Amino acid sequence: MIDVRRGPDRYEGGDPAAGITTRHAFSFGSFYDPDDLRFGPVLACNEETLARGAGFDEHPHSHTEIVTWVVEGELTHQDSTGEKSLVRAGDVQRLSAGSGARHVERNDGDGRLRFVQMWLAPLAAGGEPSYEVVRGLSDSTSYEVPAAGAVLHVRRPGAGERVAVPAADRVYLHVVRGDLRLDGAELGPGDSVRITAERDLEITAGSPGELLIWEFAS
Repeated sequence: MIDVRRGPDRYEGGDPAAGITTRHAFSFGSFYDPDDLRFGPVLACNEETLARGAGFDEHPHSHTEIVTWVVEGELTHQDSTGEKSLVRAGDVQRLSAGSGARHVERNDGDGRLRFVQMWLAPLAAGGEPSYEVVRGLSDSTSYEVPAAGAVLHVRRPGAGERVAVPAADRVYLHVVRGDLRLDGAELGPGDSVRITAERDLEITAGSPGELLIWEFAS
């Protein structure tokens, strides 16, 4: 099954007056859709744009794996584990909230900040919070989140190039940039695809692109 969700159909959230623009792919906050709560372990896929000086004040999380892909700008992160980091475009950040953690996310850079933040449900609740950043994730490298039974692949195909979709029970695909095609469907920035029990799928890039591909074992 291939379920395409369009970027313009995302729920608009955030606080534009405070310089925060958010587009949600799943039920989130005050927006509730009982038919769109999650896909496998994916609880949220939020496209965030923060103006210079904008950010999210300290707030709590628990029992969630929070993975952030910075698209443009610099994200300043600080959390209750004692970590403080500057996360740049091409970096992957993960906060494993465990039984409870608090963090701050801000744009203290000179320009706007854009990132995609994905929340995954862990296989088991609780545990000690932890944090890490992987700098400059390359196309040939995958990022594993064992706590959620998940693997993230970042792909940046050139025009005309093809990308194989993992042959997993579930795959979640998010288009960051570019014009892509999957099984006859045209995909653009902000679009996502929820794939269940499909094999031998390929993505073809009509222009240089960037996409995030999650694969889940079940």
